[in-house]
Amino acid sequence: MNGRTLADISTGPDWVLYVVIIVFAVISVFLLLGKGAWLIAGYNTSSDKQKQKYDEKKLCRVTGGGMLAATALLAVTAVFEDVLPAESAGIMVMAIFLDCIIMIILGNTICRKKGNE
Repeated sequence: MNGRTLADISTGPDWVLYVVIIVFAVISVFLLLGKGAWLIAGYNTSSDKQKQKYDEKKLCRVTGGGMLAATALLAVTAVFEDVLPAESAGIMVMAIFLDCIIMIILGNTICRKKGNE
């Protein structure tokens, strides 16, 4: 550790990150309400036959929960950038990557309708 913080290694204006956090938060809430399936990549381009295999409301909620977790991690990073060590950027990236993997697994397991395996 060299004592540098995230603020020391960040480039660009902070307002961009705050705008991204706000947009992600709005999308997360929209998905958590069970709406916005058209925002889910892969699902929105699927055929109607393929879409019938999934519970759309559950899929939206799982995706919204994952988005909310990623949004929370970004918000923590933005708020505490002056305190967090520079190495925490890698940890945040790994956490968001793990969040995406969990969303994919849950989307393909608990969001499937029974009898459509």
